[in-house]
Amino acid sequence: MAADRIVPCIWLDDQAEAAASFYVAAFPEGRVDAVARYPRTGGNPSNRPPGSVLTVGLTLADPRFTLLNGGPVFKPNPSVSFHVHLPDAAAVDALHAALGAGGMDLMPLGAYPWSPRFVWLQDRFGVSWQLMARADAARPTVVPAIMFARPHHGRARDAIAAYVAALPGSRVVHVEDFGEGEGGEVGTVKQAALELLGQPVVAMDGGPGHAFGFDEGVSLQVMCADQAEVDRVSTALAADGGEEGPCGWVRDRFGLWWQVGTVQVGAWMASDDEAARDRVFHALLPMHRLDLAALERAYRGG
Repeated sequence: MAADRIVPCIWLDDQAEAAASFYVAAFPEGRVDAVARYPRTGGNPSNRPPGSVLTVGLTLADPRFTLLNGGPVFKPNPSVSFHVHLPDAAAVDALHAALGAGGMDLMPLGAYPWSPRFVWLQDRFGVSWQLMARADAARPTVVPAIMFARPHHGRARDAIAAYVAALPGSRVVHVEDFGEGEGGEVGTVKQAALELLGQPVVAMDGGPGHAFGFDEGVSLQVMCADQAEVDRVSTALAADGGEEGPCGWVRDRFGLWWQVGTVQVGAWMASDDEAARDRVFHALLPMHRLDLAALERAYRGG
C-alpha cells in the first residue's frame, strides 16, 4: 500500500496556521505541504472569513497530518494521541521541550517499563503526544494511538477486528491484555499494534474513569484510490450502528470519527485556481458520501 493512506486530522478553532508553524519548528523534518482556503464567495457552515485558511497539510514525520480550522465546536482530547518513537533520551528531551512549551505533562518525564525515557504531554493546542526512546527508532516516527475510554471502554478488541476488516490489507501485529495488578480491567486490551492500510496504529482500552471520549476533535482521514474504494470503506466503517455524516465524515459504531476521501480531492481543494477550488468546496457541502465524478466536474467547470 502507498504511504500516508491514513492521515490524522486535528480540528482547531482559528489556529491551523499557528499550529503548523509550531509543529514544523518542533520536528526537525517538519514542513508545510499544502494550504486550502474557504471560498471567497462565502457560504461556509463554519462561518470562517471568506478566503481564510481551511486546512493546512503538513509533514512532521510518518504519517502526514491535516490541521482544520473548523471553529470552536470541537477540540482535541487524549482519546486519540500520538506516539513519537525517537532514537534516544536526548531526542525525547529536545522534542519535549519544543512541544511542551505552553502545554502540560499528563505523565511526567522519566523511565518507565516500556521505555527508558518517556513523557505524555498535551501541547498548547490540546493535542496529546507520547514521546518515547526506542532502540529501533532510527528516525522520528509518529503512530496514532486510539484509546477506548468512557462509554467505549472494553470495546478495543471488537474495534480492532472491525477496522482490519473494513480496510483490506490491514493486519493485527500483536495484542497484549491487562493482567492482575496491571492497572486495568483484566482481559481488556492493554495495548495492540495494528497496521491499517500499511501504517502503524496503536489501540488500547483506557479504563472507564477517563473523562473524555471520541469526537471530531481528532479524526482519521482514509485516502482511497477511487469511488469503489470510497463506497466500500464508507459502508464498512458506518456498519452496525455507525453513521455517515456530511462531506465524507463517518462515525463508526465505537464512536471514532473518520473522513473517507482521496488525495485528489485534497489537491483540488488546495489548487492555485481559486475559482476551481471554490466550485469544489460548494459541490462538496451538500454531499455525505463523496461523489468523485461530481467533484471532478466541479473542479473542471462542468
